[in-house]
Amino acid sequence: MPEPGKKPVSAFSKKPRSVEVAAGSPVVFEVETERAGVKVRWQRGGSDIGASSKYGLATEGTRHTLTVREVGPADQGSYAVIAGSSKVKFDLKVTEAEKAEPVLAPAPAPAESTGTPGEALAPAAELGESAPSPEALLTGSSSAACKAPTSGAPDDPIGLFVMRPQDGEVTVGGSITFSARVAGASLLKPPVVKWFKGKWVDLSSKVGQHLQLHDSYDRASKVYLFELHITDAQPAFTGGYRCEVSTKDKFDCSNFNLTVHEATGTADLDLLSSFRRTSLAGGGRRISDSHEDAGILDFSSLLKKRDSFRTPRDSKLEAPAEEDVWEILRQAPPSEYERIAFQYGVTDLRGMLKRLKGMRRDEKKSTAFQKKLEPAYQVSKGHKIRLTVELADPDAEVRWLKNGQEIQMSGSKYIFESIGAKRTLTISQCSLADDAAYQCVVGGEKCSTELFVKEPPVLITRPLEDQLVMVGQRVEFECEVSEEGAQVKWLKDGVELTREETFKYRFKKDGRRHRLIINEATLEDTGHYALRTSGGQALAELIVQEKKLEVYQSIADLTVGAKDQAVFKCEVSDENVRGVWLKNGKELLPDSRIKVSHIGRVHKLTIDDVTPADEADYSFVPEGFACNLSAKLHFMEVKIDFVPRQEPPKIHLDCPGRIPDTIVVVAGNKLRLDVPISGDPAPTVIWQKAITQLLCETEGRVRVETTKDRSIFTVEGAEKEDEGVYTVTVKNPVGEDRVNLTVKVIDVPDAPAAPKVSNVGEDSCTVQWEPPAYDGGQPVLGYILERKKKKSYRWMRLNFDLIQELSHEARRMIEGVVYEMRVYAVNAIGMSRPSPASQPFMPIGPPSEPTHLAVEDVSDTTVSLKWRPPERVGAGGLDGYSVEYCPEGCSEWVTALRGLTEHTSILVKDLPTGARLLFRVRAHNMAGPGAPVTTTEPVTVQEILQRPRLQLPRHLRQTIQKKVREPVNLLIPFQGKPRPQVTWTKEGQPLAGEEVSVRNSPTDTILFIRAARRAHSGTYQVTVRIENMEDEATLVLQVVDKPSPPQDLRVTEAWGLNVALEWKPPQDDGNTELWGYTVQKADKKTMEWFTVLEHYRRTHCVVPELIIGNGYYFRVFSQNMVGSSDTAATTKEPVFIPRPGITYVPPKYKALDFSEAPSFTQPLVNRSVIAGYTTMLCCAVRGSPKPKISWFKNGLDLGEDARFRMFSKQGVLTLEIRKPCPFDGGIYVCRATNLQGEAQCECRLEVRVPQ
Repeated sequence: MPEPGKKPVSAFSKKPRSVEVAAGSPVVFEVETERAGVKVRWQRGGSDIGASSKYGLATEGTRHTLTVREVGPADQGSYAVIAGSSKVKFDLKVTEAEKAEPVLAPAPAPAESTGTPGEALAPAAELGESAPSPEALLTGSSSAACKAPTSGAPDDPIGLFVMRPQDGEVTVGGSITFSARVAGASLLKPPVVKWFKGKWVDLSSKVGQHLQLHDSYDRASKVYLFELHITDAQPAFTGGYRCEVSTKDKFDCSNFNLTVHEATGTADLDLLSSFRRTSLAGGGRRISDSHEDAGILDFSSLLKKRDSFRTPRDSKLEAPAEEDVWEILRQAPPSEYERIAFQYGVTDLRGMLKRLKGMRRDEKKSTAFQKKLEPAYQVSKGHKIRLTVELADPDAEVRWLKNGQEIQMSGSKYIFESIGAKRTLTISQCSLADDAAYQCVVGGEKCSTELFVKEPPVLITRPLEDQLVMVGQRVEFECEVSEEGAQVKWLKDGVELTREETFKYRFKKDGRRHRLIINEATLEDTGHYALRTSGGQALAELIVQEKKLEVYQSIADLTVGAKDQAVFKCEVSDENVRGVWLKNGKELLPDSRIKVSHIGRVHKLTIDDVTPADEADYSFVPEGFACNLSAKLHFMEVKIDFVPRQEPPKIHLDCPGRIPDTIVVVAGNKLRLDVPISGDPAPTVIWQKAITQLLCETEGRVRVETTKDRSIFTVEGAEKEDEGVYTVTVKNPVGEDRVNLTVKVIDVPDAPAAPKVSNVGEDSCTVQWEPPAYDGGQPVLGYILERKKKKSYRWMRLNFDLIQELSHEARRMIEGVVYEMRVYAVNAIGMSRPSPASQPFMPIGPPSEPTHLAVEDVSDTTVSLKWRPPERVGAGGLDGYSVEYCPEGCSEWVTALRGLTEHTSILVKDLPTGARLLFRVRAHNMAGPGAPVTTTEPVTVQEILQRPRLQLPRHLRQTIQKKVREPVNLLIPFQGKPRPQVTWTKEGQPLAGEEVSVRNSPTDTILFIRAARRAHSGTYQVTVRIENMEDEATLVLQVVDKPSPPQDLRVTEAWGLNVALEWKPPQDDGNTELWGYTVQKADKKTMEWFTVLEHYRRTHCVVPELIIGNGYYFRVFSQNMVGSSDTAATTKEPVFIPRPGITYVPPKYKALDFSEAPSFTQPLVNRSVIAGYTTMLCCAVRGSPKPKISWFKNGLDLGEDARFRMFSKQGVLTLEIRKPCPFDGGIYVCRATNLQGEAQCECRLEVRVPQ
């Protein structure tokens, strides 16, 4: 595959859609190809369609149409359109015109609509119209009754959605698709879209058999399409859903509802099955530990079904008034909610619970739990989760339930922990079987939660590999994923593959391995195949070629003597090809002397005991191929004349039609030189090579055998070293004879050197190589080129016809994938060994041109440009941008900066004033520069006079209030060219002092005060001036501080329990309005101040409700927006509240003896704790006087051990054991002693080591 997310190659930019039309109407199918001039074929049922009175074919540029006139039932079926290696199938369905009765489907519009109509439509058969386009239709095995859009969705002026998903309805077992469209014209990166069910359940973790997520991007309209597809809908799918879309700086969401209806009918209702809750799509069935088929009782699903089985009744017999139902629900316990809702027909349980919550009914506080379980938990598959509750009673026993069944401790799957009042259930290595409802039970009270196990995305661990096969061969794609039994999809050129009627494709699963098998490949199977998972996809290319038979070794002419054996041998590329041997054009039939054999790719014709009649032309004709391999058999006659005694030796070589002194042999074959000789007495035969090398061995690979009338020179498996001139010399006493024989050994060429790759593009490259050092003795006929992916072991052949040149342009490669190349040399003998692999290379295309190039600013010598990154960057990334300019009318471009810039803006300096220049920007990566983007109009390098203007922000147009010692930073943008002169004044005078500074830039001015003082308050004026033009703005700065305290606080009158106070306003109000005063009082005995009045506006008040006999001081703070004054005005003398004349005589009481011996009101209890967790032992004691407490462990006093800490508070005694270990277990005793006696209590502590 190229990369996850890369679009497969397809010849079509627009594909035909399946339609449904009424009989007698015409129908037009339309496609658009990527480029003009592409040959398009239309097929029906596998047969080509030609222009006729029934079918009309038309082509206009890249647009191709097929028109079917007067459609009838016979025209119904499957059609296809083919362009190159791309094939798209579509269906035509014909309905009877008289049966189409228009029925108006109810489509109530919602009262409150935050988005545009959705894309769900009612089936065409119910609407009485032709089928809508698939983008607007919710397809499925069951019709989905959903609302239909009446017009195109307008753009959302606020959010990101162009079209929001709408509410939908579907029957049980049906399918439905929700679509959301997002505008992508202004987005630099694709948006992130998430689908949720309810408030927080992320549906990406539930992708599987019942739920799929799809997304696509339309480059023409620049709109992203995101789809949520639900198949085999179940009642549990009913509920609220949410689609969230987010970008770098924006966020938007849309809510919609799904309603799943039961199939109509009054069949028998299985009540228990109705109450069973089924799992969400992709989640699998929830099973308990002991009952695999046990479900969860879900009354809410039955409530939703109830409307399907209710019979119409009179309105007078309806349920009681709504107010009565809510009053009943308000008074009833929560366990009765579902029963009451079922009785009164309330189907919206969520709305009912929300309304009951709004009625603020007081709930009874839990007596067993201080902290309950969360409503739900989510965990990734393979991870662990902790469920923790906090009990009111630390010694209470708890039970954990899963789907109603108690969880038993088994191995390390479930771990139960008890730490003080906390109880924790830890579930290790979570799987889909752990996706269930859990409960914690304490006595008769329980709390519940639900655990959702999120499946991780399925990743590709071993990708697909490219394949090159011949027509009719078997194709098998294999891919390995990270999870066993994962759901995957196979696609061809972006279209999902299914098991067709002909069983063309077969899909196999073997653990984590997935296979796609095509039994007999055809030319139409050529294309890109992909395996898609929830975490990525793998892509590979399949090339199917016509069968071509290659001849690896042809048959050669033979010259043999009488009674010898003649063997014709040839080797072809296909071992399954059979053939026929011909003699002079007639089929040669085998017999006892003539034998025909076929072993693998080698075909042999053997003729024993050759006779002169066997001399002829022999041919081998492969079956099914237009190929003919021919050779000639020469019969060598040996002429023997009568030789008298003492005849000189002679070599008899007489081969008609053949030069006797030149013999050609193929390397590896057997070389046999049979030389007839004569002479009397019998001559001696000497074989020599290159005069010096004497050949006389009678055994071995090279051997010489001599008889009375002939000498045979044999070489087994001829090699290149055997080539040369051989001299045969025969001698006897009468004389000698000598013949030179030239032996030429021909072979396959040597392997060429490693090829070199250059001109690497987006999907192509140029491969160059040198001829082999040795051509095998035969001219090189051509070359064969192969390629493979770097991490693959499969080489794929790129050509079947031999390449005559020493270079080739390889295409159809995937950008971003590393490849290697190798080459074979081919001559008449066969194909050489492969060359070493080339250096690895990666096809990378340059980026596209940058977008939105604009001139930001112009001065007399500079031009400021800005642009956006290119739409397509490619696998090579982006190294930077280059900027060039040229004068108008000139073709020579000048570089504006050295090297590349990573920024998307630049200031080009040192330009000639008044010149008219064109600018262009290129994006660069490792593949080189991309296409440039050029300014549409020349830019005149001349600053434009612009009137100065201050852009005073709105918050500076009002009085600016700052607190003392706060920094002041006033930024005022302005416009004007050339750069204006900025002047600041205060009250008409220039600014003075180092504390006030002004900072100016070409576009704004800043007034900065590091620490404001009261003296900085006033009116500031800022002026921008260009020549005789100026603009002015005024700012009012008010620096405020805390006020001073009030003046002259005095007590004007005191009577009864009341005191009247009076004061004067503060001398300094802090440069802002006073908000009021704070009046406080303090008792003379304690001098603790208490506030009597706050934000009091008047300068006099009465302090009531004072205590008789006490003396009081009073103080007053002044307050403004900064705060209260640092000091207060305080009365100098206390004001006493006089007592009345009554004398109190306290009664006399008899002294009581409260002495009491120690006794334990709460004894120690036995504990079992986990090692490593700090533990406390608690008890309670009473006694008077206060008893002395001692702690013992197994009789040993613990007072000196630093690991133990003892606490005593209000009679509660606590022994803290820090991080106990098993040795800390034993009998602990607490002893209390005073003068009245002593008491003690004990407990046993067990310290467990976690497993």
